[in-house]
Amino acid sequence: QVQLVESGGGLVQPGGSLRLSCTTSGNILSIAVMGWYRQAPGKQRELVAGITHGGITTYADSVKGRFTISRDNAKNTVYLQMNSMKPEDTAAYTCNADLPNHVYWGQGTQVTVSS
Repeated sequence: QVQLVESGGGLVQPGGSLRLSCTTSGNILSIAVMGWYRQAPGKQRELVAGITHGGITTYADSVKGRFTISRDNAKNTVYLQMNSMKPEDTAAYTCNADLPNHVYWGQGTQVTVSS
């Protein structure tokens, strides 16, 4: 059983930055495709950013140039650096681990962008 624990959410002003962390309970980053998803009230969940075990990254158009996904295999942690944040980035952010035989989700962390 793999557990994903997110941290780093909170309240930030427009234009500000936050860094989310997702720490996994096992050494899975070398075989998993990791992703950050978000869901705002009344909207569908969307993929924000993903990173493969080979280091290939992908981003939603709405966050390209502002968000960066990265990982530290030694710490079993994936990060989402969010810069130049906008009110429309407000959502519950959840970490996802896509393994060959199972998909795991974290509990999520709330991010609110407001002045």
